[in-house]
Amino acid sequence: MNAVEPERTDEMMIRMKNVACYYSDNEALAEVNLDVPKNCIYAFIGPSGCGKTTLLRSVNRMNDLIRGFRLTGSIEIGGENVYALNTPKQIKALRKSIGMIFQQPNPLPASIMKNMLMPVREHYHGAGDRFRDAAVEKLKTAALYEEIQTRLNKTAMSLSGGQQQRLCIARALMLEPEVMLFDEPCSALDPIATYKIEDMLVELKKVCTIVIVTHNMEQAKRISDYTAFFYQGKIVEAGNTYDLFNQPKTELLNNYITGKF
Repeated sequence: MNAVEPERTDEMMIRMKNVACYYSDNEALAEVNLDVPKNCIYAFIGPSGCGKTTLLRSVNRMNDLIRGFRLTGSIEIGGENVYALNTPKQIKALRKSIGMIFQQPNPLPASIMKNMLMPVREHYHGAGDRFRDAAVEKLKTAALYEEIQTRLNKTAMSLSGGQQQRLCIARALMLEPEVMLFDEPCSALDPIATYKIEDMLVELKKVCTIVIVTHNMEQAKRISDYTAFFYQGKIVEAGNTYDLFNQPKTELLNNYITGKF
């Protein structure tokens, strides 16, 4: 089912203004201006190497860990410029408020429950069993609890790929993030596991804002409210998903969504 036009809102969760990204002297992104409304799913699409993941990882300043990376312009979350934060404590708090899910699931080689409690133990000293009920609730949110409720003390490595990815999402939710970033979260999964995660994301946007990088055009059409099309480090078109796919304004986007390149 194609995304329908979302309710218009002036309340933006993320605002990107004149963003450019560089790896040493190489410009990866230029002239990015993009608003992401609260409680929506915003999809980034485009060919490989066009800057989608670079922008995604800039939102929670993960690119700071890459030698030679720099960003100009501003990225605001809830009205605060995240690149004005300059202490480790501030940046840690930023990353606590933003969950991130990668292409490959990355559970710890520990029990399912230990995986779930890891984020709160890292951010709240002494946290332990008092978060177990919250862990169960997050597993239910991730549509995983019924499948694994008798195995909470078993290793997470025994789960299927799709279950591991949903565990990683549930684990990220333990810190009650305002924003969730997804970098091709279904690319390694089968259609059934993909459907379960897509269904969960549509529900999840009720409580947080979601930005997802995907190469799957049908996925973007099915679940996103807004889409931005990237090409060679710039945004070519951005807007309502239904309009973008059904009435592309540029030949470049039309060629991309029809598989001509």
